[in-house]
Formats: sequence, C-alpha cells, structure tokens
Amino acid sequence: MKSNKITVHHIGSKKFTGINGEGVSVMMDAISPRTGHGPMELLLDALGGCTAWDVVGILEKKKINLKQYRVEVEGDRAETYPQVYTEIRVKHIAQGENLTLKTFEKAVGLSTGKYCSVHANLNCSIITTVELLENLENS
Repeated sequence: MKSNKITVHHIGSKKFTGINGEGVSVMMDAISPRTGHGPMELLLDALGGCTAWDVVGILEKKKINLKQYRVEVEGDRAETYPQVYTEIRVKHIAQGENLTLKTFEKAVGLSTGKYCSVHANLNCSIITTVELLENLENS
C-alpha cells in the first residue's frame, strides 16, 4: 500500500504550513493579506494539478507538443457546515501542434475516469469540459 504523510504546523492565528516527507511546504491561511490558499482552495488545486499531470503525460506519450495548457477549477460549496463542495467544474484548455479535439477529450477522459486519484476521492458532482484553442499561423 502506498502511503503519504503531511504534517500541518500552526504558525499563528489562522496560518498554517503543511510539510511533506521531503520537506516541501505549502502555506495555508485565511487572514488578509493572504500568503497561501485556504484548505478548500487547496482541494481544487489538488484536483486541477492531478488531472493536468495525467493529461500532459498522456499527450506526451502521443508525441503531442502542447503550446499552452491550463486547467480552470471552480467549486460551489454548501451553505451549511461542513460546507462541502456540491459541484466542481473543471475546464481543460489547450493548444498544441497536431492536437485534435478527439485526442484531447480522450486524454481528459482517461484522467477523470481512470488515473486521477483526487477526482476519484471527491464525493460530489464534477463536471469536466474541454476547449481546444485554434492554432495561429504566426504564434
């Protein structure tokens, strides 16, 4: 069984740092001016990063040269506690040489349906869309 460990340290007030086993840290806070994301934002970060990691890997194996790629993740939370996400929208936007909509949709589908462990761990409606940007002749 694969295991991950994060240790979260309280820095003060509502500021925390999470440190993984390799010593890499992530700041979390809810006080202005903010120096990190809130925990629920980190969940969206994790989902976007996980699926992007998969999609890039799949497209690299297909020898697709991405010119640009981003994932936009937006979530709606319940009004009552524990204010879970009730719906998350994930939009994959890319431009690349020889990248077709069919290939892009298949890569995203493999990520969301098979490989992305963050996606599999979330218990809410996740709506995934793709957008292929036109290749410009002079870009």
